[in-house]
Amino acid sequence: MRARFALLALTFALCGCNLRPLYAGGASGPVVQTLRGVAVAPIPGQTGWLVRTALVDRLGSGDAGAALYRLEVELDDDITGFGIRSDNAVTRERRTLRARYRLIDAGRGTILLDATAGSDAGIDVVSSEYATVAAEQTALERLSVEVADQIVSRIALYASRNRPVR
Repeated sequence: MRARFALLALTFALCGCNLRPLYAGGASGPVVQTLRGVAVAPIPGQTGWLVRTALVDRLGSGDAGAALYRLEVELDDDITGFGIRSDNAVTRERRTLRARYRLIDAGRGTILLDATAGSDAGIDVVSSEYATVAAEQTALERLSVEVADQIVSRIALYASRNRPVR
């Protein structure tokens, strides 16, 4: 009897917490429509190309001329060696990718969202230089996707809280 009462109380508590699905309404929902209205500005360099490609894939961005919003991203990609052996050789690296991004209303030019995203990955430095470079590149590709996912999630959260009226 107590278990049933506790379950019933928990059910009522969850109903009152005001949780809403982020992507309510599916493809025609306000969040998805806002994400489709974001044009991603070019980002310089190979890292920029990787992040921009991941962003465009996730946003479903179409024509930049018809976009309601513009996303500007500045990247900081860094590799730091640590794990030094007695012969001063690096045995481990950390690749860090940070992004500062701004969501701008294309019509007014006002900044709607100014935030940062970032991630890092550990890389083993092995005797083969080719293998180390390949590991660094693979880490960069993974980090680009992670940073793009963080940016899109934050824009979606912004869109769900600030329903655009157009």
